[in-house]
Amino acid sequence: MNASKRRAAWRIAAVSILLASLASPLAWWVARENAEAGTVSLAVEESGRLLHHFDAIDLNGPSADQHATAAAKMIVGGLFDIAEIYDSRGRKLAEAFTAQGQAVEPSLPKHGTPTYTTESYESLRLAGGSWLLRVFVPLHAATQGAGVASDPPITGYFEGVRVVPAWQHEQLYASSLTVALMVCLASLLCGLALYPVVVSLATENEKKAREILDSHISMMEALGRAIAKRDSDTGAHNYRVAWISARIAESMGIKGNAMQALIAGSFLHDVGKIGIPDSILLKPGKLDAAEWDVMRTHVTQGSEIVMGMGWLDGAQAVVAAHHEKWDGSGYPCQIAGESIPLAARIFAVADVFDALCSRRPYKEPLGFDATMVIVERDAGSHFDPSIVARFRPMARPIFERLAQCSEAEARELLRQLVLKHFSQS
Repeated sequence: MNASKRRAAWRIAAVSILLASLASPLAWWVARENAEAGTVSLAVEESGRLLHHFDAIDLNGPSADQHATAAAKMIVGGLFDIAEIYDSRGRKLAEAFTAQGQAVEPSLPKHGTPTYTTESYESLRLAGGSWLLRVFVPLHAATQGAGVASDPPITGYFEGVRVVPAWQHEQLYASSLTVALMVCLASLLCGLALYPVVVSLATENEKKAREILDSHISMMEALGRAIAKRDSDTGAHNYRVAWISARIAESMGIKGNAMQALIAGSFLHDVGKIGIPDSILLKPGKLDAAEWDVMRTHVTQGSEIVMGMGWLDGAQAVVAAHHEKWDGSGYPCQIAGESIPLAARIFAVADVFDALCSRRPYKEPLGFDATMVIVERDAGSHFDPSIVARFRPMARPIFERLAQCSEAEARELLRQLVLKHFSQS
């Protein structure tokens, strides 16, 4: 499994676990509430059914107490452990208890005279862990055997308390837990099912990104070859100096877009030489002052070439400032110190180091020690001293790696760094 697939797997797993951890408790709570509501609905429905058997009793006549007592005793012991019946004025006519009802009755919250007009309930948790359902049912004339009316008057009130058995309580929680576990499992299975889809999309995206990267690299190399066609000294030099610059930048912790801009800028630093006349660019002898003025325009021309080319925009920092010097004596803008872009300061060290220790048509290569003497001498004038200090411990391994390195080998070295740093974005 490659890095992108591992990242996708971890992210999907994290999201699935997060969803499961949030949805499962919510599902448990909803299932428990629904189960409790179902138990209450059953109690309310059963109370109405039981009271319907006593539709002939008169809760407001002279025998109301006796009738209510008989009804309460009949109701209690089945679904309810406490049964209370009130007349239409809220006066308690009768109450009856089971043993359980009598035990919990002192713990029930007291209330005033009944005045409710709709069925309702309370779910109570007592200190001992008992779960009680307290049902409030208004009794209407229609329930007492009168004809159906659009708004039948209230003739009394019934209040029943059910002590929910432990087994039923456990059953409710068990069923709620089952629902929660199913939701948790569904979340995890959903993540598992999504993984191959996401991986497939990611693979396709990586393929497209690699195609774009390859086209970018091909464009960069095409420009490099165009430069090399004009100036035979620049072919392998472009690969080597871009590789050296990237190695220095890696030691400084540079990555991402900054590293990509440095590599592209280092490779294309002399792209402006395309616009220099052959009579000057290929002149075998030294250039006069006027010719040098023309040669120096390759910096501005190179900056104009890469400007506005999308992903090559970042290369402009090196292309436009690769001949600036730390002490301000460079060209074309004579900027100095940290005003020079960091990428250009890194490139300056890599460019001079490679130029000194490489063979050119007009000179023999210098050895490592002679090259470093010049680099150290120019630290603080040509080069940023901190870049030279960073380069110093890695200079000899770089020198030895590039000694007798062919253009094809230098190209492969750079290709590996390009794949590493351009594939990270």
